[in-house]
Amino acid sequence: MTETTKQLPAPIEKEQPARQRLWPVWVIVIITLICVVMLALWNWQQWNNQQGTLQALQDLQQDTAQLESRYGDSGSQQSQRLQSLENKLTSQRELIATQQRQIDHNARELLEAGNRTRTDWLLAEAEYLLRIANQRLLIEKDIKGALSALEATDDVLTESDDIGVYAVRQQLAREILALKGLTGVDRTGLYLTLEAAIDSVHQLTDQALISEQAPGFMGNSQSDDAPPEGGEPGMLTKAWQKFKSTLMQVVVVRRMDESVKPLLSPDQSAYARLNLQLMLEEAEMAVLRGNQPLYERALAKAQAAIADWYDSSNQRVGALSRTLDELGKNNVAPDLPDISKSLDLLKERLAGRLNKDNGDNDKNNADANGGDDS
Repeated sequence: MTETTKQLPAPIEKEQPARQRLWPVWVIVIITLICVVMLALWNWQQWNNQQGTLQALQDLQQDTAQLESRYGDSGSQQSQRLQSLENKLTSQRELIATQQRQIDHNARELLEAGNRTRTDWLLAEAEYLLRIANQRLLIEKDIKGALSALEATDDVLTESDDIGVYAVRQQLAREILALKGLTGVDRTGLYLTLEAAIDSVHQLTDQALISEQAPGFMGNSQSDDAPPEGGEPGMLTKAWQKFKSTLMQVVVVRRMDESVKPLLSPDQSAYARLNLQLMLEEAEMAVLRGNQPLYERALAKAQAAIADWYDSSNQRVGALSRTLDELGKNNVAPDLPDISKSLDLLKERLAGRLNKDNGDNDKNNADANGGDDS
């Protein structure tokens, strides 16, 4: 058996199967996982960016809306400012144009002033004086001032050697004579007199007002048994007068055919003084304005108030009444003559001299141009 065993073929070892290599699969899986993670991260980042972009877009839309509202308001304000600036620019242009015209006018005046003679200056001075005279007479009612201005104008025209002012001086002499024939109104004196009258009204007391003790309410102030002028009363007359005076102290005799005026209260006394003061102030205003009807009406009302409210036997009341009578005789608005004709004639003369000077200048320029051409 031993030999048989030794002759048996040697056993063949079985080869183990080779192990499969799995590392490429793991690598692919890992790479895939990495790619998935990176893709997820990228998607998350993109989503965050999208959300940020949307938020920024919303903020931008809000800012745009605010800007539009602001710029809409500011745009209207800017248009209004632009319109106001255009208006100011237009006014400035008009002002500049006006100033330019004034400068041109002044330049022409200066140019003409250089060519004026002494006669032209005298005539211009005469024109100014005539304007002053008309203003004094028509506006201020100042006869003396107008007369002085006319006389000064005549003196200025006398110095001029222009024979064309003869008609002006002739009319000027008529106007001077017409003013000399007028009686000047002393407005200052009348006004001061009325002011003194108003002061005297303030000084009147209640005793000057009409009351039951006024002489007008008594019996006859003069006795029927008075002795003739130049005679001496007899004994019987003296005794009768003494008895009568004693009886009058006991018995008050009143005339029944006269209206009885009641006593005045303090309010009525103040009203009487205030009413009289207002009438006198109205007369002052009429003096300043030269309104004769208003002046006469105010004085008439003042005299009527004195007669109705005040006792004529009072010395202050009597003096005030006499003053008003004297004031009523004044004429505060005399008829004024027309002194504008001399000014019109002088204007015509000045225009004639100006046209003549312009004609002479044009002729001299033409002669000079003709000489240059030759």
